[in-house]
Amino acid sequence: MPNCIFKAIYLAGLVAGSAIRAVYRWRSRGRAAATTHAGPLDAALLAVASLGFVLPLVYVLTARLDFADYPLPAAIRLVGAAVFAGALWLLWRSHADLGPNWSAVLRIHAGHTLVTEGVYRRVRHPMYAAHWLWGAAQALLLANWAAGPAMLVSFLPLYLLRVPREERMMLEHFGDAYRAYIRRTGRILPRRSP
Repeated sequence: MPNCIFKAIYLAGLVAGSAIRAVYRWRSRGRAAATTHAGPLDAALLAVASLGFVLPLVYVLTARLDFADYPLPAAIRLVGAAVFAGALWLLWRSHADLGPNWSAVLRIHAGHTLVTEGVYRRVRHPMYAAHWLWGAAQALLLANWAAGPAMLVSFLPLYLLRVPREERMMLEHFGDAYRAYIRRTGRILPRRSP
């Protein structure tokens, strides 16, 4: 299969993922924050993570990164497309399940509730899991040393530095309810039953 087909699949997924975020960003506009934990570090981490989207976009829309292409069987790239579909579903579902509690930055809204149903029943951070799946899908779909692993590499600092801060924020706000939630769920993978 020609490389342009896999680039088109990636571009369609990027547009779909961006649309999911745009819809929920629009729905959350104007919500008053009770507390916010966003700051310069959060902004810097989000900027670094955005490279995971920018490099593939440059690769898909131009020939500037073609020098880094490598051969990869179409079957593996099709697995990447399937993983991408799963990542997009999980991204959508995690936004839908959070509803008005979602925010692009670390903040607690007035009237914020602890969501423990839907995809949050077994995983505390399915949105981060969706981004890890996206990164794996991108690496399988885009056979390019620069664009393929860009999401995995650029998302790592955000995940390592932001998730502990997010969990502290939730513990401060929800206390024992969040501690109990931690005990029965996994961070990005479901916890094995005892």
